[in-house]
Amino acid sequence: MKVLVTGANGQLGQDVVALFQKQHQVTGLGRHELDITNLEQCLRQVELIQPDVIVHCAAYTAVDQAESDEDQAYLVNAAGTRNLAVAAEKSGSKLCYISTDYVFDGQATAPYKEYDNTNPTGVYGKSKRAGETLVQTLCSRYFIVRTSWVYGLHGNNFVKTMLKLAKDRDRLKVVSDQVGSPTFTEDLAEFLLALVATEKYGIYHASNSDVCSWFDFAKAIFEESGVNVIVEPCTTEEFPRPAPRPKYSVMDHLAIRTNGFEDLRPWREALKDFLAKLESSSI
Repeated sequence: MKVLVTGANGQLGQDVVALFQKQHQVTGLGRHELDITNLEQCLRQVELIQPDVIVHCAAYTAVDQAESDEDQAYLVNAAGTRNLAVAAEKSGSKLCYISTDYVFDGQATAPYKEYDNTNPTGVYGKSKRAGETLVQTLCSRYFIVRTSWVYGLHGNNFVKTMLKLAKDRDRLKVVSDQVGSPTFTEDLAEFLLALVATEKYGIYHASNSDVCSWFDFAKAIFEESGVNVIVEPCTTEEFPRPAPRPKYSVMDHLAIRTNGFEDLRPWREALKDFLAKLESSSI
C-alpha cells in the first residue's frame, strides 16, 4: 500500500514510519513538509502521493499550554484534521486518526467502551474530540484510534522524565489518584499496521493492556531499570496543573476483541522492552 504519515517526526510518527516501511511504500511528512492547517497544501500533497491510507499522527499535544492557546489547539487538532479528512475523501484514501483518552471526563468507574459518550473537560481533549467529529462527518472510510499515556524512544515522555529526575533525587512524589494504561509507541504502531490493512472501520481503543496509576507506573519504571528511588504517592490536588486530567481513563478494548485483532501486550511487559531498547540506543 501507499501510506502517508503526518507528524512523521513525532514520538509515534517516527515508529509508524519505521515499521510501515518494512511492508509498504511510506511517505512521512513532518510539520515543515506539510502544514496540516493549510487546506490547499493538504489537498495538493494527497493528490500528489495518492495514498491508500493516511495515518494522521500530527497533533497539538501540549495539554497544559492548550488551556491558554485554545485557537492554536483547535487550528491543529480540529481544522487540520478536517483538512486531511477532506483530502482523504477526495482521493478515496482511508484515514486513520490518532485520538486520546482525554475525550472522556474520567468520572467513570468501569472502563470506557468505544461508543460511550465522550465529555472532554480540557481544551486539548475538546479539540481532539472536535477532530473525531469532523473525521466521522467528512470521511466514509475512517479509523479513529484512541490511545493513552504514550511513550517511546523518540521525544519526551513520562518514562524518560522519571529516569532523568532520579539522577539527582533520591525521592519523588507521583500522583496516585489518576488511573489509566501506558502505551508503548512500537506496540501501538504494530496495531495500526494490522488495522489499516482492513476495512474494519470505526472507533478503537488501543493501549497496552492492564491498568495502573502514575504512581504505580513510576515505581515499575525504577524497579525494571534497577534505580534506587523512593516513590511517594500524592494527590492530583497536591500538583495543580492548568489543564484538568481524567482521574479514571481506563479504556476497554471492545472493538479490538470484536473485530478479531490481537490485543496489545500488558504494559509492564512493554515497559521492560522499552527500557532495554532505550539502554542500547543512542537516542
